[in-house]
Amino acid sequence: MSRMARFTQVGSAVALVALAAALVGFGGAGSTWAADPAVSTDRLNKEIENVTFTDAAGKASSLRDHAGKTATVVVFLSFDCPVSNSYAATLADLHKKYGDKGVGFLAVVPTDDDAAKVAKKAAEFKLPFPAFSDSKLAAAEAFKAVVTPEAFVLDHNRVLRYRGRIDNAYSGRLKKNPQVTEHDLAAALAAVVAGKDVAAPATRAIGCHIDPKERKVTSEDVTYHRDVAPILQKHCQSCHRPGDVGPFALTTYRQAVNWASDIVHYTQSKEMPPWKPAGGVEFSNARALTIKELDTLVAWEKAGCPEGDPKDAPPPLKFASGWRFGEPDLVLEVPEDFHVGAAGKDEFRVFVLPANLKEDKYVVAYEVKPGNASVVHHTLNYFDATGTARKLEEKEKARAKKPDEQDKGPGYSVAMGIGFLPQLVKAPRPDVPPVGGLGGWAPGQLGVRYPEGSGTLLPKESDILLQVHYHRTGKPEKDRTKIGLYFAKGPVGKPWNTLVITGMSPISFIPAGKADHKEKGSGWLTGDATVYSVMPHMHLLGKSVKITMTPPDGAPQVLVDIDRWDYNWQETYWLAKPIAAKAGTRFDIEAVFDNSAKNPNNPSVPPKLVTFGEETTNEMLFGFLGAVPAGKERVRLLREPPAPKK
Repeated sequence: MSRMARFTQVGSAVALVALAAALVGFGGAGSTWAADPAVSTDRLNKEIENVTFTDAAGKASSLRDHAGKTATVVVFLSFDCPVSNSYAATLADLHKKYGDKGVGFLAVVPTDDDAAKVAKKAAEFKLPFPAFSDSKLAAAEAFKAVVTPEAFVLDHNRVLRYRGRIDNAYSGRLKKNPQVTEHDLAAALAAVVAGKDVAAPATRAIGCHIDPKERKVTSEDVTYHRDVAPILQKHCQSCHRPGDVGPFALTTYRQAVNWASDIVHYTQSKEMPPWKPAGGVEFSNARALTIKELDTLVAWEKAGCPEGDPKDAPPPLKFASGWRFGEPDLVLEVPEDFHVGAAGKDEFRVFVLPANLKEDKYVVAYEVKPGNASVVHHTLNYFDATGTARKLEEKEKARAKKPDEQDKGPGYSVAMGIGFLPQLVKAPRPDVPPVGGLGGWAPGQLGVRYPEGSGTLLPKESDILLQVHYHRTGKPEKDRTKIGLYFAKGPVGKPWNTLVITGMSPISFIPAGKADHKEKGSGWLTGDATVYSVMPHMHLLGKSVKITMTPPDGAPQVLVDIDRWDYNWQETYWLAKPIAAKAGTRFDIEAVFDNSAKNPNNPSVPPKLVTFGEETTNEMLFGFLGAVPAGKERVRLLREPPAPKK
């Protein structure tokens, strides 16, 4: 097992969030538009022609047949677009509110999906109004629709009075605003129903572009089967395949064509595949595309996306279905289904799984298997030897739940981490940590094995904690994740260490409105060790972060430098060549935070003073180093430089 697949082993007493995340973010279906389009006023105050549709039973109908007496809402949706799917519940609520006020609702799906598939998907997302396929783009042309979702409001004469977004939940594709403050579609409906002018008749729709379907092939120097498919296999299909967390698949030519221009846009901007380091050492798990791969994608899309000869295609990838290292010594599974609601903020859930071990064990490898990979964004794995998590779960069970609560099942909800700071709980034994980390999982990971001769101590009677980050798909889902543990069969000579560099202290704070607040911290190594991995960690206000190491009497070396921090794309960076660090080596972490109103990730509107803590509205700064000591004794980082030897 290469180090590429290994994630940080969080042995410290802090709450971590969001390891390597699911690749959920090519922006939209492929046209030559890459960024979100500008506000369009096309067709406003004009009558829309009476386009026709055919349902799954072959029955034909027209726009006029679905029109309401006072107004009609036509919304263009794509069941492959995560932005579009996130609005299913919102649209259902609007239909419930305005359906009995003479407003007709109609969904149009301008993708390759046929009528039967559209009907099936509409039922899965519980759309309470008709949905029709528009594979030939007749309706999209009539409305001049360009993205999904895009909403259109017609008055009783089928004259277009509003077009644009549903609300301001997004500032860009897959970039959510902290709060929804403008409900544009609802406001437009209220005005039209009341016979008034719409105050803002055109807004910028944000979502996935509608593919024009017309591509003229100008060259076959670069083809899909020979040149593009291998790139997608290498960098994309671990997540973008049927049944996995990617919101759409990239396993066929047609799928690649549908998303071609956005594949080019997001790979050129380095947003996909997600890889944040702008500097540092070489990493074995680097996902950045080579210049040749980037140029190949550009040339293919520019030439009209030629398919080429299927005989040139590489064999389809085969993804492992069993346990990578054989049958685990211990398999723990969430005891019952956890139900994930269709809409709302992402859910962070901690599941408490008693290991029931009667003696201490060393974990030398582990593997996580989500029950429903389409909703599991990532996991963080811990052990708890104190019983604190059990108490939190019991408290959750005793809580009076609301009748309409959408997230239901075992475990307990957290804002981040595991719901408590481990350094504040009492250790049951002085010789073992009360809480420790067992790494994590993200899409594409096939299992983790520690360096040879090393492992993580799992105290007897511990509980395994799985902190699972669930993201919404727009429809109700359920999941039962499990973890397999592999124990050492003999002595473990060198325990795995997680070294912690502390930046913010409990008394640190970030002033409201400050766009470039700086924090830093240092730690000195107590003994010789080999460093295998590095991981910085902040919350939503993080702007940039850098971790360096300085050997005794040596020059500083940057381990990782992230100039555009993104809370959603945190992960462990595995060194291609592990570095031997001598006792006394200093590790530094430096970070910049943006607590201004211009930060779209700021959870407080308007900005508020932010203190240290593990809640979403708090901040923290830590650096984690995965290391193995040169000897049998554990090493750690001191907050002060060691005293010089006499």
